[in-house]
Amino acid sequence: AHAANHTEFGTAASALTSVGPPRRMTTTRTHAESEMEKRPVRRVVTGHDESGKAVVLFDGPTPYVNQRGEGNVVQLLWITNESPVDLSHTRDQGNQKTGVPPPKSGSICRIVDFAPQASADVKGIDHHEILKQMGIDPATQGYQRHAFTHRTRSIDYAICLEGEIDMLLDDTQVHFKAGDIMVQQGTNHAWVNNSGKPCRICFVLIDSHDPPAWKKDWKPKT
Repeated sequence: AHAANHTEFGTAASALTSVGPPRRMTTTRTHAESEMEKRPVRRVVTGHDESGKAVVLFDGPTPYVNQRGEGNVVQLLWITNESPVDLSHTRDQGNQKTGVPPPKSGSICRIVDFAPQASADVKGIDHHEILKQMGIDPATQGYQRHAFTHRTRSIDYAICLEGEIDMLLDDTQVHFKAGDIMVQQGTNHAWVNNSGKPCRICFVLIDSHDPPAWKKDWKPKT
């Protein structure tokens, strides 16, 4: 229903990571989305065999890919569910259903290709519904500056691999480009790609405590 609703990790309806082969939905391309393609991400995961020898467990394009229409492409690489991390297993930790935030005491690593965005794309977006579909409790959210504004209880490492994008905070913004690295500490934000070209970012989210600042319920002065 919201083919152009680009949230941080894909369109609203595809924010929850599905297990198994990705589904392609037929939609009409917009001019802003005309360059978006699924570019595979090679995922190499190491571990140990029964003898204790270091080996490669998985090597190939990640199968956990989401895209709604021609919008943002989200590729899940790995999830952990505890801290310290259990390294005794050889199962594919990417084979789990998850929302945008990491599991409790866990972490998540994903690649997001952000589609170029037209200003008209944000009209009519149901922010509350987007949050729910991202796996985020709307009751935990703060000031909504933009239709894509959200925050997660996590420390996030964002590495811009290609392109450029703007990140909106409560009343400021940061221009983020290839080679830049961001450390985000549970802050309110929205990713908005005004560059006219796709932008690829690697995200690592690690579960945290609720930031004390959340209790202050900041809002702009009127």
